[in-house]
Amino acid sequence: MISFDGTVWRILSADRADDACKPARHPEGRFHYSGQVALYASLSAEGAAVALRRYVRAGDPSRVIVPLEIMTEAMDDLRGTPDQAAASVVWQDGRASGAPSPTWRLSDRSRARGAQGLLYASRSRPDLSHLVLFEVSSATVRQAGPAQPWHPPYPIPSA
Repeated sequence: MISFDGTVWRILSADRADDACKPARHPEGRFHYSGQVALYASLSAEGAAVALRRYVRAGDPSRVIVPLEIMTEAMDDLRGTPDQAAASVVWQDGRASGAPSPTWRLSDRSRARGAQGLLYASRSRPDLSHLVLFEVSSATVRQAGPAQPWHPPYPIPSA
């Protein structure tokens, strides 16, 4: 485990700009399932845009990008490890058939070891990194600057 103190970026709906330090609202994600806490962000603004690309559609509500300061002492770093490929799978494919996401095994293991979160490589751009925070509190995350309007830097598929 490593400590991680630094700025990350999170893109969210403009109507949630005041909630940038709150966990994901969806009951399931790459590294969480119902009843678990997770806040997803990227180590760069470019990485945040890459992470969101799969989800952006024409007609979506406007979005903002918000810098957050993360302060942790115990992060699992999956980048450059044998688990990097497993952390980067398209987790939704297995869930569509009703199976648990294979990525949940990784986050469950990290949570059991006392990790405050995970660092992992981007699925489509391994040179970029993302973070998921399991311990979301004023001691581990705070807003580091104002929310700014965000527009996708790539073509947007139809709704």
